[in-house]
Amino acid sequence: MSPQQTLPSQHRALVLEAIDAGFEIKQLPTPQPIHGSAIIKVEQAGILSYHREIYNGVRKYDFPKPIVGGCSSVGRIVALGPDATSLKVGQLVYADCFIHGRDDPDNCFLTAIHHGGTEGSQKLCKDVWRNGPFAEYLMAPLENCVPLNEERLCGELGYTIEQLMYIGWLLVPFGGFRDINLQPGETIIISPATGAYGGAGVQMAVAMGATVIAMGRNETELARLKAHVKKGTPSARIETVKISGDQAADTASLQAFGPIDAVLDFSPPMAVAAKSTHLKSALSSLRRNGRASLMGFVGSDMPIDSWSFISKNLTLKGKLMYTRDDMLLFMKMLHGGLFPRGQDFADVKTYPLEDWKNALDKAAEFTGIGRIVSLSPTMAA
Repeated sequence: MSPQQTLPSQHRALVLEAIDAGFEIKQLPTPQPIHGSAIIKVEQAGILSYHREIYNGVRKYDFPKPIVGGCSSVGRIVALGPDATSLKVGQLVYADCFIHGRDDPDNCFLTAIHHGGTEGSQKLCKDVWRNGPFAEYLMAPLENCVPLNEERLCGELGYTIEQLMYIGWLLVPFGGFRDINLQPGETIIISPATGAYGGAGVQMAVAMGATVIAMGRNETELARLKAHVKKGTPSARIETVKISGDQAADTASLQAFGPIDAVLDFSPPMAVAAKSTHLKSALSSLRRNGRASLMGFVGSDMPIDSWSFISKNLTLKGKLMYTRDDMLLFMKMLHGGLFPRGQDFADVKTYPLEDWKNALDKAAEFTGIGRIVSLSPTMAA
């Protein structure tokens, strides 16, 4: 094992003391390795499009305070707990935000986003893995640190470390696809496809060899999505359907493309409030024995009538995030060169910690396929 690096006694972090206070850069004790942990020097910390709504209280997500914000990140290991067996100091890793209890994986939560709701997950969130990566250093579980072959990814394939942050967006739809066993050559509807995760879902499905039907309300963004995919993967099979609000018309538009095997849905909260019918249209278009992964907000009503659900032998599955096996398989695809390169992979806007407010504002508007925003604790203000 490589020798541990000497850690500074203090480090800079974006700390949220209270919802109405906003973030403040503070000097905190640098985390030290314990059993089951790695200490990571953060190079890039991803910002979700709705991070601003989480930390200003618009979205009523529960998490302990004070807290260091963030979700997933890319960085270098600088220290390891004594039980580490394969990770190495100096290694570039993707540090994932989806944390599980080791003695009961059903106790799970999202780093610095939500405490998960169970007694066990709240304990882990409050007492062990409390802080996110909006900081110079992060303590993360060993099993959440996935190695990145820097020579292959940044040398041979030409990705920047900033672009590797897009992993965090691609993994979410990949978890949904794996859960419903999406196969090469199948046709899948992604709805809506013009947001951050929907767009990443289109990119992911293309890499898996599927035919994509992308739904969305914004025709300009649908056109950009299709052009982005075709530029990076000219052989991609992708069609678009504008959501009109007329359920029957939208269903007919989808069925015009022939038998549809699967649906991946990322409905945002506002779609439920607006009583959008796009999910009903997508599910109504499924062939017999079709499958759907519901990863967004579907509301309290059944999104398909019970007779169609039963008579067509459909499978509807809810899915939160992904598994470690999903992450490892995804990394094989990434290292194997199955994704586009450069700007065709991801366009990243990166900000220093001091500019956190502009970064969160930018993340709320800079969305869609291949667009992400991150914080870089190493970047000078």
